[in-house]
Amino acid sequence: MQFTKLRLQGFKSFVDPTDLVIAQGLTGVVGPNGCGKSNLLEALRWVMGETRAKQMRGDGMEDVIFAGAESRPARNSASVDLVIDNSDRLAPASFNEADTLEISRRITRDIGSAYTMNGKNVRARDVQMLFADASTGAHSPALVRQGQIAELINAKPKARRRILEEAAGISGLYQRRHEAELKLNGAETNLARVEDVIDTLEGQLKTLERQAGQARRYRQIAEELRMAEAALLYLRWRGAEAEHLTAEQALAEAVRLGAVAEGSAVRARQTREAAEEALPPLREEEMVAAAILQRLTIERDQLTDVEARALKEVETLEARLRQIALDGEREATLDTDAAAALSALEAEAANLAEAEQGPARSVGFGTGSGSSGGRGADRTGNCARPAVGGGGATRSPCRRRRTPPGRSRNRALPYRNGNRCHRECRAGPCRDHHRGRSGA
Repeated sequence: MQFTKLRLQGFKSFVDPTDLVIAQGLTGVVGPNGCGKSNLLEALRWVMGETRAKQMRGDGMEDVIFAGAESRPARNSASVDLVIDNSDRLAPASFNEADTLEISRRITRDIGSAYTMNGKNVRARDVQMLFADASTGAHSPALVRQGQIAELINAKPKARRRILEEAAGISGLYQRRHEAELKLNGAETNLARVEDVIDTLEGQLKTLERQAGQARRYRQIAEELRMAEAALLYLRWRGAEAEHLTAEQALAEAVRLGAVAEGSAVRARQTREAAEEALPPLREEEMVAAAILQRLTIERDQLTDVEARALKEVETLEARLRQIALDGEREATLDTDAAAALSALEAEAANLAEAEQGPARSVGFGTGSGSSGGRGADRTGNCARPAVGGGGATRSPCRRRRTPPGRSRNRALPYRNGNRCHRECRAGPCRDHHRGRSGA
């Protein structure tokens, strides 16, 4: 098999469709750093089945899609096509029908990658086996990437052995051997499972044999049951036939009774029609009676309302009478108190008149008597206060009286037991007068 062409579109820096023709002999790609020489090798490894993103110098497999530039937008997918000349028919038998093999791998963001060969979908394992049989592949030592020479020098013997096997063209055999071992292990596992299934089926077979015996017994009992049910149904049919005859006789009797009832119904209809003819006058009388009843009901309700208002008015008047009686009693009590007060006033007036006619008792403040000026009170019990002036002046009676309980202060009525000075007067000029009265 001979590689003839590599087509790239949207793969890393190759945003536009690009074809790399691989002719007979040596084909070289020359260019400055960063022009995409390594991307061609990575594209070839990627289309041959590379699954490790680290080998593609990225964090994820979607990093191989063109990520965009200042003047170009990012792409959503990338594809690499590899055209192989198969004119020698060295490809596997399943792909060895065409002279040219076109292997394509396409990746789409958030979907993944898919392989096709000559327009048909294939597995990644099929593509890897195709290149393994050709002693090449994504990990072939013929594909020398950056830093691989140093890795080969420092590689372990096992890694060197793998390189030698690939160079000898037997790596495909090892790959097929590995697959055969996996298939053999799978077959052994399946055999073990088959043995388990056989054991399970043997147990189920015994159960099924027992159930088969039960089924035969069930069929026998079911047959006997059907015979018994048939006999029972026959007996029921005979009974139903007898009941049918009885029912027919009853029906004939019912028909006769129906005819009699129909005649009775005709007579009843005639009676009803006669009653309906006499019904309108009775309905008019009923309407008149209903009108009279309604009027009487309204009058009764009105009389009931009048009676309720009258009773309420009577209760109100009785309450007013009771209140008037209480007011009369209170006025009588007030009249009695007023008469007593008038009597006391008349007695007081008489006392005042008698006091004005008799000799006035006074206390003088003079120098000839040698006394310090005594204080006293008149017969009426009024305090004597000194008038404005010099010694020997008489005292004017104190007209301040204490207000009796239950009376207003403005009326200034005396106590019934006599005249007394106000309490605050005892701390004033009348103090000696009260002392004199208490001593007398």
